[in-house]
Amino acid sequence: MARVLPEGRLSYGMQLPVQSQSTIYAETWESEAGPRELAEVARVADRSGFAYIASCDHVAIPQRLAGAMSTVWYDPVATLAFLAAVTERVRLLSHVAVVGLRHPLVTAKQYATLDHLSGGRLVLGVGAGHVREEFDAVGADFAGRGGVLDETIDALRAALGEEEYPEFAGERFSFSGLGQRPRPAQRQVPVWVGGSSPAAVRRAAVRGDGWLPQGDPRDRLPAQIAKLRRTRAEAGVTAPIEIGAITEPLYVGEPSWDVGRRTLSGKPAHLAESLRAYRAMGVDQVQVRFRNRSLGELTDQMAAFGGEVAPHLND
Repeated sequence: MARVLPEGRLSYGMQLPVQSQSTIYAETWESEAGPRELAEVARVADRSGFAYIASCDHVAIPQRLAGAMSTVWYDPVATLAFLAAVTERVRLLSHVAVVGLRHPLVTAKQYATLDHLSGGRLVLGVGAGHVREEFDAVGADFAGRGGVLDETIDALRAALGEEEYPEFAGERFSFSGLGQRPRPAQRQVPVWVGGSSPAAVRRAAVRGDGWLPQGDPRDRLPAQIAKLRRTRAEAGVTAPIEIGAITEPLYVGEPSWDVGRRTLSGKPAHLAESLRAYRAMGVDQVQVRFRNRSLGELTDQMAAFGGEVAPHLND
């Protein structure tokens, strides 16, 4: 197993703003933001103890979904490579790469280079995808995407390993005698599997170094985690798995504006106490999202979380 997080402690990371602008979560100011704002958020995350910063993956959004999803989806490899150059410590997570859209050797070349350039900070998050038109446009198999993802993960394990000339033979992909350098800086690139469907939970259990649930509320997580651990044991996988959760929206302090009824807000000690419940469920890392009205308010929230909330997450 490729462990990322300190064992026995609750870590925290975040999905980057700006790089994906679904109306479900994007704040108004992000529509006019770009590289400068992304770099500033990454630097603050690096200084404030965040375990990772994450970027999403969509090739193209069909018009039928653009109203809700928007068409703003930065390429994760380009985005994370750009941010690797302005950070030193924070991990770089694809959350999630829809690897079924590309041949595994193409994906391996991109992410091996990213890991090499960043000094071994990549966490490869993968998922099945949900937009049929994307798959159709690039000639990928949408109906069979689950099986494609399973095999792609296996192929990527080989292609992102230590061998300059990796070998793999599967039903859909096979390669040998083809060299790829640079190799990843890490001996084994961690693979975290995203999704909360039964198939995704099984995939994470059997093939993942980590699990990235997609929006499971608190009351559903314990049963999902128990199912994942049971499935992993039944498959004979003995390595531990790093389990994530996406928290409710957060606001550190008492907001002077309407942050939404689901948002957790208040004093740092109150927020830390609430988030410690995730650790009690068996969660290793929480992905946090802060309500905010500007870049400055977001970075202030991040710094306050890192300085005032995070020290109490493991009390």
